[in-house]
Amino acid sequence: MDIYLVGGAVRDKRLGYPYSEKDWVVVGARPEDLQAQGFTPVGKDFPVFLHPQTGEEYALARTERKTAPGYTGFQFHTAPDVTLEQDLARRDLTINAMAENERGELVDPYGGARDLDAHLLRHVSPAFSEDPVRILRVARFAARYHHLGFTVAEDTLALMRDMVASGEVDHLVPERVWKEMERALGERDPQVFIQCLRDCGALARVLPEVDALFGVPQRPEHHPEVDTGMHCLMVLEQAAQLTEDTRVRFAALIHDLGKGVTPTEEWPRHIGHEQRSLPLVDALCERITAPKDYRRLARLAAEYHTHGHRALELKPSTILKLLKAADAFRKPVQFEQFLLCCEADARGRTGFEDRDYPQADYLRGALKACQAIDNREIAAQGHTGKAFGEALDRERLARLSEFKASRAF
Repeated sequence: MDIYLVGGAVRDKRLGYPYSEKDWVVVGARPEDLQAQGFTPVGKDFPVFLHPQTGEEYALARTERKTAPGYTGFQFHTAPDVTLEQDLARRDLTINAMAENERGELVDPYGGARDLDAHLLRHVSPAFSEDPVRILRVARFAARYHHLGFTVAEDTLALMRDMVASGEVDHLVPERVWKEMERALGERDPQVFIQCLRDCGALARVLPEVDALFGVPQRPEHHPEVDTGMHCLMVLEQAAQLTEDTRVRFAALIHDLGKGVTPTEEWPRHIGHEQRSLPLVDALCERITAPKDYRRLARLAAEYHTHGHRALELKPSTILKLLKAADAFRKPVQFEQFLLCCEADARGRTGFEDRDYPQADYLRGALKACQAIDNREIAAQGHTGKAFGEALDRERLARLSEFKASRAF
């Protein structure tokens, strides 16, 4: 029985990139051999075991055979005579198909170290095309390692395009799309994930509402980049620089979906795109099973981001409407997320990347002015029920008027 460290830990160790999880492959063993040593079986589809001390995953070496469309359509085979090279051959990318033996020596039958040095994401074999999830994984790795100069190999990109053309990508299940997308949103350069999907044609199948934004012009005085799709990629990039919160990043990406359905005769103006965005946000979130908190923030950003940009000129009554729509009094964290979306939108434009965004602090100050109200004083005036809410809103308006006057130039 031989044990090898495999996959991401080997890759990131050689890159000098931080990693926490370790995966192991066991060659020349049967399930009962591991169980006899105290390993706990956890795998449903193939033999995977947890180490009795470390809790790390140990999998028996296996091969796989395509039996049906999609990422679940595989038949796995494990046996003591399955070699390490056979196990590594089923992996997606050469940089993920390296192993280390117990002496720390590299086993690299498919040139992963060479591709690491060349900063290339390259498929191991034509079997790559049998699993559509691999398109999402490649795009995610492109987002993770973009800052190191990694790109997708041309032959791999061509294979991904063939998978889209053949319809293999259409067999992706929504839950897996969301899982990969959420992980990609958490990477250093999440906009590269979207660009990679667009480069291979998968974006039109996975996120058609986002793909529809490319080629749609905007007014150049407000958007020097002109193209709406490029704007949304730039907004996502800015969001990633502002926060690690994947909810903010998701909302930033899809805040302008309504521009994709603006009648062409109205281009480059997009009056009313905020309201047009809402059903598209709902449809996208429903299809990819995005969690409710992601959808709430995405809807809020889509409907009210222009209110954020115009904050300094809004009437107190409109500011109060915005605060209530954002549920800022009960969910101040969500309101802060909204402000980050607005700031990312303002900066996600060619030449505007470093612009100040005083609107955010202005709205934070407006919320703080309202939060200073002592609800007990209003209740002491005898107000209850609906009357209490109306009295509270009157006081909020008064405080907002004072706040606006104090900030006037």
